[in-house]
Formats: sequence, C-alpha cells, structure tokens
Amino acid sequence: MTTDSAREERAPGAPAAARPSRVPDTFRALRHRNFQLYFGGQLVSVAGTWMQIIAQGWLVYRLSHSEQALGVVGFAGAIPALLASPWGGVLVDRVSKRNLLVVAQALMMLLAFIQAALAFTQLIQVWHIVALAVALGFVNALEAPARQAFTVEMVGREDLTNAIALSSIMFNGARVVGPALGGLLLATVGDGWCFFINGLSFLAVIGGLLAMQVAPVSPPLRIVSPWRELAQGLHYVLLHPEQFGLLLLSLIYSVFGLSYATVLPAFVDRVLHADAAAFGVINAVTGLGAMCGALAVAHSGGPGQRGRWLLLGCGVFSLALALFAYIPLYWLSLALAFVLGLSFMVQFTLMNTLLQLHVADAMRGRVMALYTLTFFGFLPFGNLALGTLAEAWGLSLSLALSAGVALLLAAAVFVIVPRLRRMP
Repeated sequence: MTTDSAREERAPGAPAAARPSRVPDTFRALRHRNFQLYFGGQLVSVAGTWMQIIAQGWLVYRLSHSEQALGVVGFAGAIPALLASPWGGVLVDRVSKRNLLVVAQALMMLLAFIQAALAFTQLIQVWHIVALAVALGFVNALEAPARQAFTVEMVGREDLTNAIALSSIMFNGARVVGPALGGLLLATVGDGWCFFINGLSFLAVIGGLLAMQVAPVSPPLRIVSPWRELAQGLHYVLLHPEQFGLLLLSLIYSVFGLSYATVLPAFVDRVLHADAAAFGVINAVTGLGAMCGALAVAHSGGPGQRGRWLLLGCGVFSLALALFAYIPLYWLSLALAFVLGLSFMVQFTLMNTLLQLHVADAMRGRVMALYTLTFFGFLPFGNLALGTLAEAWGLSLSLALSAGVALLLAAAVFVIVPRLRRMP
C-alpha cells in the first residue's frame, strides 16, 4: 500500500496528511478525519432525503393520479439548476465551500419542515409541492457544485477518485435504507413523518461540517466581473474536448435516462400493479445496484481503462432501461432495477472522476457547476417530456423510446470524441 506521505499531493486548501490506519485500500479516503465526518453526516442526511423523495412522489400521484403532474414536479425541482448552477460555480470559486455547504443544508432542513407541516395539517396540495421543489432546486444549484469541489479539500488529489466513489457508495447505501424505510413509513404512519424525519436528518451533516478542521483558503483576488468568470469557465471547457464530451454524456443521460424515475410511481401502479411498499423496494434495489457499481469503481479506481468502462456503462444502462419498460413481472423488474442502478453509478462516478482529475483548481467550481447544470439543469425537460409522453402514448413505449435516444446520442459522442474511450 502506498504510504501516507506519498499520498500527500495536496491541492490548495487540502487537509493535512491522513493519519496512518488499518483502513483497507478500497476505503482509503476514510483515513482523512474530515472525510469521515462528511461521510457519516451525509449517510444520515441522504437516507432522509430518499425517504422524502419516495413519499413525495407517491403523494403527488395520490393527489393527482397523473403522470404529467409527476413530470411537472420533477420539472419544477430541477429547472432552477438551469438558471442558477453556472452562477453557483462562480460563487463556489469565491467563498469558503464549507460555510456555503452549512448554509445550504440549513435551508434544505427548513424546506423539509415546511413540507412536513403542510402534510400534518392536511393542507398540502400539488402546487405547494411544486413551489417547495422550486425553492429546493435553487438551494441545490449552490450546494451541489460546492459539495463536489469541496471533496478535494477533504482528501487531496491522490485520494480524490476513491473519495468520489465512496461518496457514491454512501449515497446509494442511504438509497437502499431510505426508500425501504420511506415505503414502510408511508404505508403505516403517512408522508408527513417522512418529511419531518428528513428535516431532522440534516442536523447530522451540519454537525459534521462544523466539526471539521479545514485549512483557511484565501480566494484569489478577483479583478474581473462574475460575467467574465462565467465566460472563462465555458471557454475552458470548450478548449478541452474530453471534458466537453463528458458534460455532453451527463446531459444525455440526465434528460433521456434518469427521467424514468419521475414516472416510476405510475409504472409501479399501472404496469406492475403494486403498492407503495413495492415502490420503496424497487428504489432500494436500484440503490443496492448503484452501491455495488460505486464499490467496483472504488476498488479499481486507479488509472486504467476508465474510458472503456464508461462506454460499457452507457450501453448497459440504455439496454436495461429498454427491457425494464416492457417487463410486467415484479421480481424480474427488481433484477433490471439492480442493473440500472449499477450501470448508472459506473457512468456518473466515472464522469465525475474524470472531470475532477483533469480540471485546473482555479476552474474547479465553475466546471463542477457545469456538471451540475448538465446533471440537474436539463433533467426537468426530460421529466416533463416523459411525463407528457407517458400520458399520451403509454408508459412502456415512452420509456423504451427514451432508452433508444440515449443510446444513439451517447454513441455519437464517443464517435465524435474518440479519446473518451481511451481516458485512463
């Protein structure tokens, strides 16, 4: 195993060297105390977030019985990223990332408590959920690039790939627990408790962030306007074809791949003829698959054939989604949900890793904001389109068409930017 001193390839603001420990190499980023605090806090918080996602999707469908309403809520939650993410990246490069994350988590907690209060008083309506989704979307547009860019300050460059993969494992470990618990609570005590527990869960990540020992970082003196900084970030990406190609892949699978989750409540009800508990189980199995995919990346996350694995992940995800669309058998759909989660996580963990490993530190916030923009900012168009098409043409056909379009566009990107397939 490489020694700790050899790993001390530090970026500006990176923490002190990780203390020697017996942590296996697969989990080496956990040798850093700050990352331990981050990992533990986020595990609790993300589990709560998944509880809310499950409860909210089922609540919207129960109130409206409309796939289009599900698409509208998804659109409302993601459209702020299109407007605010680029500016979020400029802000991330100017201020303390840790402090920005604390403020963002506190705002998310407040929004969860508001939604819980509306649910407990039985006043909640679809338009309330839409409005809260918009507010949460603006907070996410600031939080996501700050969180992505803060990772290198917690672990340094040498352990960055491993930290990204472990973050994905944490996220999807919570995705296994959160939906399963959310489905159970939804069926027994109601959606209001899911929202309330999610609000409480943010205390864990806020406490972890405040307990960190972060080296003070002095942002460089700004002599240009925010507009100029934004333009510099766009220009930087356009001059690097591999990064531009990775952002295009993120955009494609955000719009034509991940949008399937928006209509999943209707799919469970109408195609699988199952209930809220089954909806939670499918999400949990998807999270289990994603956790396995992230674990594979963490174990073999050193330089190698990342480009080839990215190509394989894109193809497998598209084919699995097309099959999932036409499988009316619940147990077989669980197997495909596992494959969807695994291939999705291989894709997006590698996209994130390759972007972060090849970006200049001065541009990190803006490039990761563009990644957030492609990942979340254009997702609402996919959500809205898929919800509308599913209501007009049927769920299975709409899902299969989305999978086919994603596969064709991704193939075009790999042909136009062939170096993507050879990225180490």
